[in-house]
Amino acid sequence: MARNVEIKARLRDAERVAAVAARLSGGEPQLIIQHDIFYGSAQGRLKLRRFPDGSGELIAYDRPDRPGPKTSNYHIHRTADPATLHQALAAALTPVGEVRKERRLYLVGRTRVHIDHVDGLGDYLELEVVLAAHETPEDGRVEAEKLLQELGVAVADLVSGAYVDLLAAGGEARARRD
Repeated sequence: MARNVEIKARLRDAERVAAVAARLSGGEPQLIIQHDIFYGSAQGRLKLRRFPDGSGELIAYDRPDRPGPKTSNYHIHRTADPATLHQALAAALTPVGEVRKERRLYLVGRTRVHIDHVDGLGDYLELEVVLAAHETPEDGRVEAEKLLQELGVAVADLVSGAYVDLLAAGGEARARRD
């Protein structure tokens, strides 16, 4: 099972943060359009991610729902036929929400810096520090918090949960931050 340390935050100025991310990464971002369908799961979360080229990924992950750095354990299975996989999943599991987003991906060392524009929510930052097998979550936490400071994102803007949670809450968490 792969692991990373994640931080998610609401962005008040996505273009300013994107400019810093571009400088730190040394280049332009990769643009990724994603459509995630979440399914009811007894443990953790399960989502099917679909891409415009017709490919997809089934992602099972487990992480605490709290603001700030948190460890995420995950499995990813790539598929060339997400439509058929969705039919099978929906026959056995209840779809519980969908998230559509445009993601700008910057690589800063081993950290994936995502500047996300989420339909119905707005702009967010997500950091994913990929951990090697011998590393502790503390190693990733220190790196994520340092990068958060370099990007100029305030601790007050950290959010917990997943985008699907924020959407299900009607964007209430977002409104409290604006």
